[in-house]
Amino acid sequence: MAKTLPELRTQIDALDLELLALLNRRAALAHEVGEIKRVDGSPIFRPDREAQVISNLQAANPGPLKSSSLAVIWREIMSACRALEAGQRVAYLGPAGTFSEQAALQYFGSSIERVPCVSIDEVFRATAAGSAEFGVVPVENSSEGVISRSLDLLLNSPLHIVGETSFLVRHNLLRLTPTLAGIEVVYAHPQALAQCQDWLTAHLPNAERRAASSNAEGARLASGNPAWAAIASERAGGEFGLHVVSHAIQDDAFNRTRFAVVCLPQTLPAPEASGKDCVSLIVSVPNKPGAVHDMLMPLKTHGVSMTRFESRPARSGQWEYYFYIDIQGHPSQPHVALALKDLQGLCAFYKVLGTYPVSE
Repeated sequence: MAKTLPELRTQIDALDLELLALLNRRAALAHEVGEIKRVDGSPIFRPDREAQVISNLQAANPGPLKSSSLAVIWREIMSACRALEAGQRVAYLGPAGTFSEQAALQYFGSSIERVPCVSIDEVFRATAAGSAEFGVVPVENSSEGVISRSLDLLLNSPLHIVGETSFLVRHNLLRLTPTLAGIEVVYAHPQALAQCQDWLTAHLPNAERRAASSNAEGARLASGNPAWAAIASERAGGEFGLHVVSHAIQDDAFNRTRFAVVCLPQTLPAPEASGKDCVSLIVSVPNKPGAVHDMLMPLKTHGVSMTRFESRPARSGQWEYYFYIDIQGHPSQPHVALALKDLQGLCAFYKVLGTYPVSE
C-alpha cells in the first residue's frame, strides 16, 4: 500500500534527526583530529585527504544521489568541520558575486572567512603577507586561454599551487531595467568582454565597452546608472539589485574557467598523492636550435603526459620565453620524479609552481 504524504514527511523528519546526530558525531571527531594536529603542527586543511574522502564516497555511492551532488554535500560538511578546528581566511578577486568568490566557495565550502580583493595582484599580496591563508585566482579560460596576469605573478611569487577548481561560466547581461533599450555602456572584466564580443556586436553594436577590475565590480558600477549594463553572474545581479536582461551571452556555450588555489609553503606543503594529481612548472631553456624539443624529451622517455604548454615572453629583450607546463602525476611516482630530474638538468630556469589534486 502506498504511503501518504504525511507518512513520508514523518519518515523524512526522523531521518533528518538521525543525520543531525551523525553529523555532530562527525564534527566531534573532526574536533579531536584538530586538537592532535595542533599539538604536532600538522596543517588543518589537507586537499589530498578531502579529495580522497569524496572519491571513496562516490565509488561506494549506490544512488539515487548523483556523485556530483555527493561531492557538494560532503565539501560543505568538511568545511563546517574544518571551521571548528580553525577559521580559514581565503582571498579572491572581489567584490561579492564574482566567479572567483564562487570558485573559493566551491573549493573550500562556505564555512570560511572571505577576503575579497580589488585585483589579482592584491590576492597574491594578501596571501603572501598572511592576511589570508589561501588565495584563489583564475588561471585559464577555455575560450580565451590563460590569464596572463596570474601566470606572471606566479613566476616571482613565494606562493605555490595546492589545488584547483573549475566550472562552466555563464555570463549574463545585467541592468537596473529589464530591457536592452538605451544601453550606452557595458562594464565587465576584459576576459568577459572578450568572451562575449560576438553577442555584444550583434545586440549592442553602439554600446561602449569598458573594462572593470572584476565582473562584480562592473555590476556595482551598473547599479548606479540606468544607462549602464554589466556582464556578470546572476549572484552579482542579486547582490546589486540588477535585472538579468539576457542569460548566457557568452559566445562559447561550453565556456569554462579554471582557478588555482595558492598559499605559502609554510601554510600548507605540497599535498601528498591523491591518485589524480598534477605538477605545474615554469621553465626556460637556452635560446638555441632544438632546445624546446630537447626539453620535452624527458617527458616522452619516462612516459609522462603533458596536459598544458604555454609560452610567455621573458621580457629580457633577447626573444627568450618562459614555458608554463602541466604534467599528469605526482613527484612521489618514480617515473614522474625521473622525468622532472632530467627536465631540470636541461633548463636554464626551473620552478615547480605546485603539486596538487586535479579537479573533476
